[in-house]
Amino acid sequence: MSSIADNIGSVTRRIQKATLQAGREPGAVHLLAVSKTRPPEDLREAFAAGQHAFGENYLQEALEKIEALSDLNGLEWHFIGPIQSNKTRQMASAFSWVHSVDRLKIARRLSEQRDPALPPLNICLQVNINEEDSKSGCTLGELPDLVAEIGELPNLTLRGLMAIPDPDQPESGLRASFRKLANTLKQLRADHPDAGPLDTLSMGMSGDLEVAIAEGATWVRVGTALFGQRPVKR
Repeated sequence: MSSIADNIGSVTRRIQKATLQAGREPGAVHLLAVSKTRPPEDLREAFAAGQHAFGENYLQEALEKIEALSDLNGLEWHFIGPIQSNKTRQMASAFSWVHSVDRLKIARRLSEQRDPALPPLNICLQVNINEEDSKSGCTLGELPDLVAEIGELPNLTLRGLMAIPDPDQPESGLRASFRKLANTLKQLRADHPDAGPLDTLSMGMSGDLEVAIAEGATWVRVGTALFGQRPVKR
């Protein structure tokens, strides 16, 4: 059975190969280890293998891990799950990145509750790219106004867009979804040059990271390929 370190090496090689094949600069794509439901010991093993960025979906679980791993220097915590407005205060102080902002109310709360002594909180706007009823995220039509308004908020840096396309699509559909997100970011960058760097596309997971990288991903969010299948809840 492969160790977490072996899996990190394997996924890193996949990312490097896909980046090269896409004609992109080495290091253009970062690995975000999706560590929800994983015990702190798994994250320690990943950290020892050189993985420093971890993505969490559940705030309370994440806060417990952040405390348990506070002795490790250089950990970078990303929140990637749905956001409840009554949970933003702790989120604003505990994380370096939030990938799943989908409305102005959440952005305002994160901005107001971020300690000004900390670096600005990096955020991505989550887009419901396939307009699925079951998915969080703003619509493509809502994005321009949202970008303009969030660009005025202090204590935040608007980095880009995040999406979770319908995984049941054929590869051609996934590719089209990723390309649509990339083209949307490019247009937002042209239309809102002062809103933030807008340099980030958080898209692609264990099964489709090569396609996402070919279409411009800068963060790929990988869990299963690093840590194995999550245990079935009973």
